[in-house]
Amino acid sequence: MTVDRPVLGILLMLGFCCLAPLGDSIAKLLGGTIPLIQLLLVRFGMQAALIPYAMATGVPLRMTPRILRLTMIRTVLHVIGIGSMFTALRFLPLADAIAIAFVMPFIMLILGRFVLDEEVGPRRLAACGVGFMGVLMVVQPSFAEVGWPALLPLSVAVSFAFFMLVTRQVAKETDPIALQGISGVLAVPILGLALLVPSDLPDLGLVWPQVSEALLLLAIGVIGTTAHLLMTWSLRFAPSATLAPMQYLEIPIATLIGWLIFGDLPDGLAAIGITITILSGLYVIWREQMTSRTARQAG
Repeated sequence: MTVDRPVLGILLMLGFCCLAPLGDSIAKLLGGTIPLIQLLLVRFGMQAALIPYAMATGVPLRMTPRILRLTMIRTVLHVIGIGSMFTALRFLPLADAIAIAFVMPFIMLILGRFVLDEEVGPRRLAACGVGFMGVLMVVQPSFAEVGWPALLPLSVAVSFAFFMLVTRQVAKETDPIALQGISGVLAVPILGLALLVPSDLPDLGLVWPQVSEALLLLAIGVIGTTAHLLMTWSLRFAPSATLAPMQYLEIPIATLIGWLIFGDLPDGLAAIGITITILSGLYVIWREQMTSRTARQAG
């Protein structure tokens, strides 16, 4: 079992918050030409490629029946969440899609309190609430213009809230590389079965990518796998309730990437919301540092 180290967990989650929107932006670039099932196969196939590395380096792959069941549930939630986000990005700007999905940390905070019985102090709850208000300022609802795709990030939020909680249950008993590799091995045949379903939907087919597209597909796999390794490691060292407000930093990072790649720039109200999310995340980092320092001094 691993002892909680909140500051390290926060730093690992920050790495995830930087890499995840970068991977999403590449998926948005490819969304118009590469079928969804192909994006997902490459994404999870790269995770499955961790298994040979784990075997070569002596990483234990054995799982108890309970952990294997939880890993299967985690894998299904992961596929649903990423598939929903990749689809949403075909219709929504990067920052908007991620901002709408950011009801997820709030859902996760509540689930952590009532499902896992984790301690949720008033200061963390307040920081999460402030970050959520910042998200609302960024979202700028436009459901009438976008239509049903605007609901897809909500599916992402629910899927990943449960995904994070399941990950917290298995992260301290399973090596992160083994967990990611086995999840990839479980996901690939699930996605492969989707290819066998008779359908005229282009997203359930495969295409031969151009060289530039093939490189971007490879980047999706590498970035996505690395990002979720960092997220899994973070949950080994910090409770989900501690990490929930930190994830709001993904929104301003996504906004910056969206502006650099797609030219999408938030208006004044959204900029204020982004500032609020950054400040709430920085407050959590400061609070955890003070708490850890006090604990060390007391010991």
